Amino acid sequence: MVNRQVSRYFQLKTKQKEIELELTELRKEILAYCEEQEVYDTTFGSYQVKLVKQERKEYDDTKLFEALPDPQLWRMLSKPDLTRIASLVKLKVLTEDQLKDTYSVKQVTLLQIDKK
Repeated sequence: MVNRQVSRYFQLKTKQKEIELELTELRKEILAYCEEQEVYDTTFGSYQVKLVKQERKEYDDTKLFEALPDPQLWRMLSKPDLTRIASLVKLKVLTEDQLKDTYSVKQVTLLQIDKK
């Protein structure tokens, strides 16, 4: 029984990797086409395609550690986690001023496809 489950799990994980690779490639092609055509919200057949631009902060571990007022906070963060850092700012444990040089802003484009 378990042997069959292990085998099926392995098959599914392999298929998942293949699907993720294909999704990545298709996403790149769709984004390239839309950006080349300067189309950010359009319809292809019965599919609504929308590109949504976002900015994401990417923290530098060393700079972030140096900016923290209390080394105990580093344990809470151990790895920069945007949600945790945002929570600490919201709770006023940290200020945006303390963090200003600890991250870079990265442009990210999200691809949304909905069926009409």
